[in-house]
Amino acid sequence: MNYQLLREEMVDSLGRLGITSTEVLNAMRQVPRHLFLDSAFALNKAYSNQAWTIGHGQTISQPYIVARMTEIISRARRARVLEIGTGSGYQAAILSFLFEQVYTIERIGELHSKSSQLLEEALGYTNIYCHLGDGKLGWPDKEFHPFDAIICTAAATGELPELFNQLADPGVLIMPAGPNPAAQFLYVYHQENGHINKDQLEQVSFVPVLPGTEGEPYYS
Repeated sequence: MNYQLLREEMVDSLGRLGITSTEVLNAMRQVPRHLFLDSAFALNKAYSNQAWTIGHGQTISQPYIVARMTEIISRARRARVLEIGTGSGYQAAILSFLFEQVYTIERIGELHSKSSQLLEEALGYTNIYCHLGDGKLGWPDKEFHPFDAIICTAAATGELPELFNQLADPGVLIMPAGPNPAAQFLYVYHQENGHINKDQLEQVSFVPVLPGTEGEPYYS
């Protein structure tokens, strides 16, 4: 299967859907999305504009949403970005092409182990730092605060004050939010001079942000 050709076709489709950033499209062109999926069925359609299950009730977002959220936060200063919800690791891989340092948190031990091994060992991304923890609390080591951008790849159903406390000024935070998957929207928050402006974007469907951690990391 010619994955490079499939990636080119995916990038062309993203352009038609309104993604204009050359850097984002180039990152989408380079990251092998099929390696972040499990099932053979998903592999056959790895570059279609669809979300897929990755186990544990989690999903890998459709390429358009990955590109859309990345394009928005890439307008921020690009030193450090924090991702809440590593999942498969695909979003973190895309971010690594645009930010100097990518910090990503996953609450499920098995997903954390699989994604960190893939990102750091198999694919050799040296600017991605993975952590098993409660995403609602943000990055535990204050030495690395604040973050120029924060991207939350799970939907909030309430306030997440710790994330805003870790956001730089100026800085941008993007997250889905809503009471259930049928009533979620993408929101972007711009912080500047101590003030935060909130904009509502398109309707989306994400799994919810959950507290705590589940299971221990496992490395084979």
